[in-house]
Amino acid sequence: MAKSGVFVCGLATILYGFLWFNPVPAEGAIRQYQFDVHVKNVSRLCHAKPIVTVNGRFPGPTIYVREGDRVHINVSNHAQYNMSIHWHGLKQYRNGWADGPAYITQCPIQTGSSYVYAFNVTGQRGTLWWHAHILWLRATVYGAIVIMPKQGTPFPFPQPEREEIILLGEWWHADVEEVVKQGNNLGLPPNMSDAHTINGKPGPLFPCSEKHTFSMEVEQGKTYLLRIINSALNDELFFAIAGHNITVVEIDAIYTKPFTTQALIIAPGQTTNVLVRANQLPGRYFMAVRPFIDVPIPIDNRTATAILQYKGIPNTVIPTLPQLPAPNDSALVLSYNKKLRSLNSPKYPANVPLKVDRNLFYTVGLGMNSCPMCVNGTRLTASLNNISFVMPQIGLLQAHYFKTKEVFRTDFPDRPPTPFNYTGAPLTANLGTAKGTRLSKIAFNSTVELVLQDTNLLTVESHPFHLHGYNFFVVGTGIGNFNPAKDPAKYNLVDPPERNTVGVPTGGWTAIRFTANNPGVWFLHCHLELHTGWGLKTAFVVEDGPGSDQTVLPPPKDLPPC
Repeated sequence: MAKSGVFVCGLATILYGFLWFNPVPAEGAIRQYQFDVHVKNVSRLCHAKPIVTVNGRFPGPTIYVREGDRVHINVSNHAQYNMSIHWHGLKQYRNGWADGPAYITQCPIQTGSSYVYAFNVTGQRGTLWWHAHILWLRATVYGAIVIMPKQGTPFPFPQPEREEIILLGEWWHADVEEVVKQGNNLGLPPNMSDAHTINGKPGPLFPCSEKHTFSMEVEQGKTYLLRIINSALNDELFFAIAGHNITVVEIDAIYTKPFTTQALIIAPGQTTNVLVRANQLPGRYFMAVRPFIDVPIPIDNRTATAILQYKGIPNTVIPTLPQLPAPNDSALVLSYNKKLRSLNSPKYPANVPLKVDRNLFYTVGLGMNSCPMCVNGTRLTASLNNISFVMPQIGLLQAHYFKTKEVFRTDFPDRPPTPFNYTGAPLTANLGTAKGTRLSKIAFNSTVELVLQDTNLLTVESHPFHLHGYNFFVVGTGIGNFNPAKDPAKYNLVDPPERNTVGVPTGGWTAIRFTANNPGVWFLHCHLELHTGWGLKTAFVVEDGPGSDQTVLPPPKDLPPC
């Protein structure tokens, strides 16, 4: 069990009660956690297999902190794989050393070694999460981060009776790393997952899974907060509860204008907090997840379930299933995302950059490079502005901080080298995708607008993009080609959603804005592990500012060596 300097964390419900009704003393407490990374046999879908776990748990332990706390997490690696862990959505101001992506801000923690991730939680509250950030190990190495508001600060929505963490994931029969290796050797996508999971459990619609079903008990008339996290590697997911509406109140640890919906869509990397009121006939109701996919590619489209159970109802009552949206319901996804608005209240303002210093336009594409050993003589690749990213052998942040030469270049183009009809007829011709470790240099405190444009290279596809070290405002989105003359006039610059991970729609574009006020090297990548592995990534080098508190902090003494 993970230990904290102030409390011992157990089940979410117990700890939530502890935090809420037994106030944690002194803001700015230091929370200490021990993460032991081990391989452990875990049984799902009728057979057991070894998986990488933290503290023997799948999913891993929840980190509970309060806004203003300092956190020390000692990660000890006892597995055969090198390890690094990313604290997804935490801004890590000046402190990229604690961000976690392997070979971007650190070299991985070698087998038999440890590293302490030390960071402050400043100006953030809500639901985030942590996960392995190397290979495909986040298939099983992930968990929730719950940041409680400062003492005496209520939620800006009705106080829930209780809360639950809902981690959505995937399960493979086979060893995930072997699955990936096989795909790479063939030059093809690796085999899809065998099940989706809710809190690590697929639910009773799968064989041998009656006992592998998450359930939560509710009482008639009471309201519950669900902290929903999509920790799946490769699938955007619909989530719904039979017979119950849900009210969205937060995304990516940012409060939103509440709205009620029957189903939500959540991309890998994203979090969504919802309120659910137990106002139906007492019974048993399925919570269910199924992928959203609006292009004809093979995916694991089976439905994972958990149970919402009213107090006093016996387990023999058969739960009802919710009406999930059609797997290809793009219109619903677009309309859902349009409803997401920042609260933009005096206490929680939306400080959208209105003037832009730097305009970036990145095309997102798939392609094929020559591979004589592969099945079709080609290997699938992915690129931004026709550049497929090559991972370095040392951490980019170290290379930047110590001014090490020939590790990376800072000439990543602000726009694609060859403009074309990005979302027109499928382009099967290879544009001659370049490879390289090329980054974009950004002046400190400059305002940036980045338009991410999907392309029909081989096929259009939706892509959830995550920017480390920052939140950003999603000021616009659309289908087709971005029109710089017309589309900015339609931007929402008043209360756009603020996030750390955003979906670029299939055959469309998304525009984000942020102020580059966090110096360091910050990863930008597609959060579909498949595409990241194929090169759909880059990073921003945000320069130091003039002030002594505007420069990258020195590296910690225990930073893992390369």
